[in-house]
Amino acid sequence: MKILVINAGSSSLKYQLIDMDNEQMLAKGNCERIGNTGSFIGHKTADGRQMTKEIDMPDHKTAFLQVKDALLDAEYGVIKELSEVSAIGHRIVQGGALFSESVIVNEEVIKGIESLIPLAPLHNSGHVQAIRGCLSVFGDSVPEVVVFDTAFHSTMPQKAFMYAVPYEYYEKYQVRRYGFHGTSHRYVSGEMAKNMGRDIKDLKLITCHIGNGSSITAVDGGKVIDTSMGLTPLDGFLMGTRSGGLDPSVVTFIAEKEGFTPEEMSQMLNKKSGLLGISGVSSDDRDVSAAEKEGNERAHLAHEMLYYQIAKYVGGYMAALGGCDGIVFCAGLGENQAQLRKEVCDYLKFFGVKLDDAANEATRGKTGRISADDSKIEVWVIETNEELVIARDTKALVEKNA
Repeated sequence: MKILVINAGSSSLKYQLIDMDNEQMLAKGNCERIGNTGSFIGHKTADGRQMTKEIDMPDHKTAFLQVKDALLDAEYGVIKELSEVSAIGHRIVQGGALFSESVIVNEEVIKGIESLIPLAPLHNSGHVQAIRGCLSVFGDSVPEVVVFDTAFHSTMPQKAFMYAVPYEYYEKYQVRRYGFHGTSHRYVSGEMAKNMGRDIKDLKLITCHIGNGSSITAVDGGKVIDTSMGLTPLDGFLMGTRSGGLDPSVVTFIAEKEGFTPEEMSQMLNKKSGLLGISGVSSDDRDVSAAEKEGNERAHLAHEMLYYQIAKYVGGYMAALGGCDGIVFCAGLGENQAQLRKEVCDYLKFFGVKLDDAANEATRGKTGRISADDSKIEVWVIETNEELVIARDTKALVEKNA
């Protein structure tokens, strides 16, 4: 069974075709600047063939036509007929309280995703456009499945997901903590249990998805009890361009002083803060690291803040879990930034965390244990694979409903 995995935004569409017989990626690519000038598709196969083509893509339907053409292309394609695609799985950022598990797409499901657009305006609107565009190109004979970033976090108890604002706003607008990166946290927590040789039901784990967007999750017996992102992906700790959590009065104070509208304030907190806002250099940690090596004090401060805030969350979740068996680092920085892992784990020595420095330095962009043999808590780097989670859910649902 070959499954096409889709991760669509308002102006982008990433895809990956996976052969589920061996769970191997056959081809992947992305369509960028959909609906804007200069749109293009980049396509790459598992055996190294690459193609980039600039082409006008006014909407997601046009983008899916380009994906179809790329997969079937005589030179760069990996299938001979579209019928080889057995099913399509979509990543959906916000499932709200409506969706606690993956489901097969129908009109009712699409309308449910549409109803959650106010909670994730850019993401969910792009997802809906992608689903409808996909249906128009592939037809309704190819089953489609939606997998929600928020679903893995649906096991959080009310004491963890509620905000201390008047209860009526939870009732009227569903204002609560939802959490994100759920497919990543779900994948790496499962892989961590396998690597430790233990049943996940017996483990207390803390998974750290650290990238341009970052979140940390406490997983007890395979179920989430708390996570750092909130109503939106802005909550938590310092990220590439996001501020993370802060005193709400900071928002009203700056808005009043600068005369910012709510939208302008949101843009500042989401797009101009974090590593970029503190360092003044870049949202890309590689640029911030280079600046720090050159003696840039603000770049150094940005890193100090990041390491400190991550360690605070991990320590707090150890208390929430009542202990900890394992810590996982994943995603761009988590998998590749050895210095980040060392600095965070140095804060955790009090809990018996001890790194193997050589293993930590050697483990970049690959899965491996980085804690010392005598560490009381195992620490691992695990390559996350959200696309595989989506493909597995899609396969299971399609086979169940066949």
